[in-house]
Amino acid sequence: MAQRTVLVVLFDDVQSLDVTGPVEVFAGAEKQTPGTYRIRTASLDGAPVRTSSGLTVVPDQALARATVPDTLIVPGGQGTRHPDPRLVEWLRGHGSRARRLVSVCTGAILLAAAGLLDGRRATTHWAYSGRLARDHPAIDVDPDPIFIRDGHVATSAGVTSGIDLALALIEEDLGRDAALTVARHLVVFLRRPGNQAQFSAQLAAQTARREPLREVQQWITEHPGADLSVESLAARAGFSPRHFARSFQAETGTTPGRYVDRVRLEHARRLLEDTGDGIEEISRVSGYGTPEAMRRAFVKSLGTSPAEYRRRFRPAPVQ
Repeated sequence: MAQRTVLVVLFDDVQSLDVTGPVEVFAGAEKQTPGTYRIRTASLDGAPVRTSSGLTVVPDQALARATVPDTLIVPGGQGTRHPDPRLVEWLRGHGSRARRLVSVCTGAILLAAAGLLDGRRATTHWAYSGRLARDHPAIDVDPDPIFIRDGHVATSAGVTSGIDLALALIEEDLGRDAALTVARHLVVFLRRPGNQAQFSAQLAAQTARREPLREVQQWITEHPGADLSVESLAARAGFSPRHFARSFQAETGTTPGRYVDRVRLEHARRLLEDTGDGIEEISRVSGYGTPEAMRRAFVKSLGTSPAEYRRRFRPAPVQ
């Protein structure tokens, strides 16, 4: 197997974890199987850069001297707010030449400025997805997933999602066992699926202003297996079903049904990851009723069955 070069672009005010997260993943794979990856970093002129947290990073070389890599990683950070035109121009001329073009967090803004995301589906940190969509209407911006693959281009959400994406790339190159070994060393799950939402249901939804609705939100979280129909929830809040549905959406930004669906999915995922309970029991206590109903929900939201999800994402027992 030929050694693959991974080149990470550096610039002032880069987010340090956007750089070190993927680098640690690829370095872990290289330590496990020497000769698989050659990891390089490069800035415009080869000079050290200062990250947004104050760390100084010394690159291996200048971008002008870098050869075409197998995987080109463009991190994000405050430095993407007003990018150096020279960096954008370098990406425009060299980004499409790599076998895989990857952005972490707001690195997608740099790729967009270079025209490398036009006509593609992409994501970025939730706080900047609106800006990306507004400034670049030719891009199909999806603010929800933690990472998206569209052809040879992969974009990821905020900071730690770069680790998830890097693990996915390791799995693609070297297989699941290699990626799992790296994940264990980093003490992270292998791996959050790309279409997993950036937020949990509780974080994604706004907290309702009125206390009865807030209490219903909390009750849903604590009782995913209960009757969570609009009629039942409305009675608990003391509203009519129609008034409850309208008020819940107005104050939380989502419908009661969507909120319940996300809470149940997250509850089932946690049980699959953290317990040895059977699929039938998990489907019951998570509110799905039957394993088939839970399977349909998993396939629709995560693209995988509950059994496959458990196989992939439940940590193996320590020997």
